[in-house]
Amino acid sequence: MAKRQGEEFWGLALDLVKNPTRLAALLLGLDLALAVQPLPEALSAPLLDLAHKLHALCWIVVFAWVVLAIGGILAQWLQRTNSILSEDNLRARKIVTQVRMFRRVFSVIVAVVALAATLMVFDATRGIGASVLASAGIAGAVAGLSAQKFLATIFAGMQIAITQPIRLDDVVVVEGEWGRVEEITLTYVVVRIWDQRRLVVPVLYFLEKPIQNWTRSSAEILGSVFLSVDYRAPVAGLRTELERICREEAGELWDGRVCGLQVTEAGPTTLTLRALVSSPDSSRNWDLRCLVRERMVCYVQDNHPETLPLTRVSLTDMHMHTAEDKEHG
Repeated sequence: MAKRQGEEFWGLALDLVKNPTRLAALLLGLDLALAVQPLPEALSAPLLDLAHKLHALCWIVVFAWVVLAIGGILAQWLQRTNSILSEDNLRARKIVTQVRMFRRVFSVIVAVVALAATLMVFDATRGIGASVLASAGIAGAVAGLSAQKFLATIFAGMQIAITQPIRLDDVVVVEGEWGRVEEITLTYVVVRIWDQRRLVVPVLYFLEKPIQNWTRSSAEILGSVFLSVDYRAPVAGLRTELERICREEAGELWDGRVCGLQVTEAGPTTLTLRALVSSPDSSRNWDLRCLVRERMVCYVQDNHPETLPLTRVSLTDMHMHTAEDKEHG
C-alpha cells in the first residue's frame, strides 16, 4: 500500500514538473543555439529587441511555473504523509489546513511577482512593474481604502490558517447545524452538513462569533440520553441495564471511558434520568445515543411497565361527597 502511494506521488510530481521542464529545456536549447550562432545582424534593431524581450518573458513564465510546481509537489507530499482519513488525525488535520491555506497565499505571491517582472521587461510598463514591487505598502493602503471588507476577509483567512480555531474535518456546530469542515479558503469555509447539504460561511464568521468545535483538541466526546420515568422506577436496575448495553451491544460505538446513569431532576410527577456515554467521535456517539435510548425504552416497557410516566388523579373529595350523600339519604 505504501509502495503504491509512493508511486502515485512521484507520478503526480512528474505531471506537475513535466510541462515547465519541457519549456525550460527548449529555452536552454535555444540559448545554446544562439551562443553558437547569434541572430544575424541584418535584422533590424526593433526586431532584435522584441526577440530578446520575448525570450525574457519565456524565462519568467518558466521560473514562475517551476516555483508553483515545486510548491505543489511539497503540498502534495505533506498532505499524503499526513492523511486526515486515519483514526487519530488531529495533527494531520492541523498540517493539511495550513498547507492548503499557505499554498493559496504562495500562489498569489508568485503570480504578483511574475506579473511585476513581466511588466518590467517592456519600457512602456517598466515603471508600473517597479511600482508593483516597490510600492506594495502604498498599493495595500490604497486598496484598503476601497476594499477594506475584502482585505479583512483575506487577513481573517490567514489568521485562521495560523491560529486554527477550526481545521479540515473538524466537527462543528454553526448556525445550529451540525457538520464537518470540508474546505477552508481565504474567504469562506464550507461545512458539510450531516444530511449532505453544504453550508458556506465567510471566514470572518469564525473569528467574530462563537461556534462549537467538537474536535478542537480530541475527537472523543460524551453524549447524553434523557429518560422520564415514574417514581417507582428501579434506578439501580436501569443503571445495570445501561452498563450491559454499552458492554455487550454497543461494540465500537462505545470507547469504554464513561457509562453512567444519574437522576438529574425530580419533577412533580416523574423522575428525569440522564444516561451519559462516551465514544471515539461524534458520529459514533450519535449512533450510540440512539441505541441506548431505544434499548432503555424497550427494557422499561418489557420489565417495568408500571414505571412508565403516569398521570395521577386524586379522588379523595369525590369519596367524601359520596359518603355524605349516603348519610343524608
